[in-house]
Amino acid sequence: MSVHDMIPVPKPRARYLLNVGLGQEPSKSDGVSPDVQVDTEINSEGKVNDKHEISVQDSFSHLRTISGLQEDTNFISCEDITSDSPKSLKESQSKQHQNVDNANSIDQTMDVTNGELVTNGQISQTPKSRNNPDRHKKPRAATIRVSRRKQTVSQTHKTSVKSHCESVVTQSSWLDVWKGRKHNVLWASMDGQLMSLWKKRTNRFTEYVFHVSSITNVCKQDHRRFSIYFRKKHFEFMAHSEAVQEGWVASLLASRGGQPVASPTQHGPLTMKDPRKKVFAAIFEHNLWIYSSKEDFSLGLGMTYVSMNIASVKPTGRHTFSLITPYRTFNFSAESTKDATMWLDSLNDVIRSALSCNEVTNQLWRSPWNKVCADCGAANPEWASVNLLVVICEACAGAHRSMGSNRSKVRSLKLDNKVWTEPLIQLFVLYGNKSANSVWGHNIPPAEQIGPDVSPEPRAEFILTKYHKGLYRKAHPLATSQTLLNQRLREVVCGPNVDETLSLLCSGAKVLCSATDCEFPSAIIIAESTGQVLQAELLRHNESVEVPAFDRLQCSEEDLEELHGKLDEERFLFSQENESAACDVLDLTEVISVFNCSAQGTHEFEVLTLTDRLICSADGPDVLLTHMLHIMKIVLADAVLDENLEGVFAVSRASIREGAALDCAEVWCTLQTGTLNIYTLAHCSRDNLQLDSHTRSYLHQNENSIMLHIAERTLHMQFELQHSCLRWYELMQKAMCSTTDGQKHAYSVPCAIDRCISHITQYGLDVEGLYRRCGIAPQITKLVEALNVSPSEVVLGTDELSILDLTGALKQILRETFQHIPQKQLWLEAAAMSDEMHRLNAYRSLVNKLPPENYATLAALCGHLHTVQLHSQTNLMTAHNLAVVFMATLFQELAINKVMIQLTRELIIHHTVLFMNQEETDEELITIF
Repeated sequence: MSVHDMIPVPKPRARYLLNVGLGQEPSKSDGVSPDVQVDTEINSEGKVNDKHEISVQDSFSHLRTISGLQEDTNFISCEDITSDSPKSLKESQSKQHQNVDNANSIDQTMDVTNGELVTNGQISQTPKSRNNPDRHKKPRAATIRVSRRKQTVSQTHKTSVKSHCESVVTQSSWLDVWKGRKHNVLWASMDGQLMSLWKKRTNRFTEYVFHVSSITNVCKQDHRRFSIYFRKKHFEFMAHSEAVQEGWVASLLASRGGQPVASPTQHGPLTMKDPRKKVFAAIFEHNLWIYSSKEDFSLGLGMTYVSMNIASVKPTGRHTFSLITPYRTFNFSAESTKDATMWLDSLNDVIRSALSCNEVTNQLWRSPWNKVCADCGAANPEWASVNLLVVICEACAGAHRSMGSNRSKVRSLKLDNKVWTEPLIQLFVLYGNKSANSVWGHNIPPAEQIGPDVSPEPRAEFILTKYHKGLYRKAHPLATSQTLLNQRLREVVCGPNVDETLSLLCSGAKVLCSATDCEFPSAIIIAESTGQVLQAELLRHNESVEVPAFDRLQCSEEDLEELHGKLDEERFLFSQENESAACDVLDLTEVISVFNCSAQGTHEFEVLTLTDRLICSADGPDVLLTHMLHIMKIVLADAVLDENLEGVFAVSRASIREGAALDCAEVWCTLQTGTLNIYTLAHCSRDNLQLDSHTRSYLHQNENSIMLHIAERTLHMQFELQHSCLRWYELMQKAMCSTTDGQKHAYSVPCAIDRCISHITQYGLDVEGLYRRCGIAPQITKLVEALNVSPSEVVLGTDELSILDLTGALKQILRETFQHIPQKQLWLEAAAMSDEMHRLNAYRSLVNKLPPENYATLAALCGHLHTVQLHSQTNLMTAHNLAVVFMATLFQELAINKVMIQLTRELIIHHTVLFMNQEETDEELITIF
């Protein structure tokens, strides 16, 4: 069953006639003339339009005339409507067509609720159809159940909402929308003047937009519905709750009575490319409005509009021209060269009148991305942070200054002429807001993104969260290692890759040499010596700045809410009931991981984004696979054939680096039984790796990474979320164990630990104070990083100081890799037993329950320490001394219990009994205390 099979055919469009509520058919008994017809026509685009010979607005205008009401009367009663004879109503129709312009200038509001008509504050019963069939349009039924973390409003958003609470006409929410038979779920927002409908909350251009003065009627219905009329056309809406419906209706009513839109300075037909479509365009003040047709232009119902103060225009042919914005380029074709020239002149005049700038501003604004504020999106920003490489508005510049010059160096585009060198200007033109926001604003939740009109408090909080706390940034894959960050920075500045330099600086790479790296030249010197002028300029502005401390993202565990879900192209729609309106929408392009979590009797898969986690439950395996396949094809951008997705149970975005190299590639990985596929979408390449008995995988939980040894290759897979990393490690173990003789690899010791143990056993058993004495901290850090990257290639010294550094590295690796002994409370209970034989039996039982790799690592470590204590007469490290050193590493929070020293000591001295099932000899029990 495909996704398309689950989409029902839309129901016939409900007709809206004079005196008829939603879903009611007109009848003779209702007092409506049988001569009043509803004509349905199909326009040139194949869309169905209902054309009323008598609209609600025109009927009100006519009835006001024949009933002798005064000009300022705004409401009429139902008796006036129903008392007209069919003849008089038909005769008056011709009169009202002669006064369309007068009728259109009068605002009327009809409120229909459960068959009642609100007129001048009084409720009168509306005639109902005899059969009263339920013909409500319903949203498409849900196809899957979804559990997700309860959505909470961020503090920034709460403050922003509070700042608007005094204005009742401000409103925004997801709504189910019908325009004719066409159904969609759109993000709707209203600011008191414009109502905009968006496909996604992050979109910059609308699906529909109209001025509230174009609305002729607002109708409220039951089932959380309401309608908006534009004379001959109308929209039907459905909210997910009555509170949302009430809010919209109240806002729409409160916004009535505004001034009509002024006449356009230029208007006419154009042909728009991508997709190719005939449109009608009009210039209103500093905006270019685009309409589907001339009729929509006359109704005031636009598709979208483009603000000219963030746009530039250029001719592309005899009849064609392009309108360029930071977010999209519009390509137009006029009917003649004369028309194209006229449009170019008019648009350039509007752009010039909207801008007032100097030479530096003109150059920076050559990049469309720099024509809007990097933080709030305000047009024509005239300030910049020269170290962050962002162009910002005056209001955001104040918030940047409050962070201090060690975080953001704010400069004016007009006043600070000396700072604007040619290399700095080129940096902003070539990179600027686009590159900076791809790093600092990588995962901003739509609900937390601020706009130009936000008040100072939420603006300051947003900017602090973005730059001071770094919660939205995209961390570099090497962010957990300061040494590797600095080393990679020195490599990158030798070339023109400014984007990666920005990412490294954002993650904390140091421009100036540190005490441990004093033998290396600074990144600035390297950039200057290799002729990388732009790199050197960027580094100079970041010499003494501070960046937020790195903190790897984790999925928070909170209360879950149960929802119903359905797929809609690149979106996942959520509703609180099966056939109710959508309450939220997930953009599937934001998904970073998909996991098949099905077990015996359950059919579930997990979806992760940077800010959310979904558990989706299907009724059967076919429905589950259909949904997973749809989502995987979206995230992989259709770059993978369907047959390559068969049997896939894990998909994730990751960063891959190979061996000791520090350059990383962003890839998508898929996992099947015995196979790991790595897709580099940028190069349309695929790397197929077979997981067999020789494959080894090692988890580095603190880095959210997995190290794979496959044949002669060493791969480092780094994930954006800790949950993704742990999931992959778990599933990878199953994938490898499912292969022939796959169980063998599961009992291997991590290479870094195995290399340390082997080297210390060979060269360090006679070192006095082994494991008790400390090495040199910087050397230990370098060793740990090198061993984690490529254990077999690290050169290890054999002198005493080198051995002490290596013992320190081994202890650090053991602390950082994974939890060696789970269920520590059971071990504590076993250690408290008074009888030694009972204790050893309990230890053996707990050891055998350990996961395979934990078992192998603990066995290797205890065997090594057993060997060390056999040489205690030379190294002075008895079993007791070793237990004191390693107790905290193995048992962590339980180390404060004295019995844990005894437990650790007994694991060492009874190693052969517990791990090798052998009998001990008296010679092996050399020393205990």
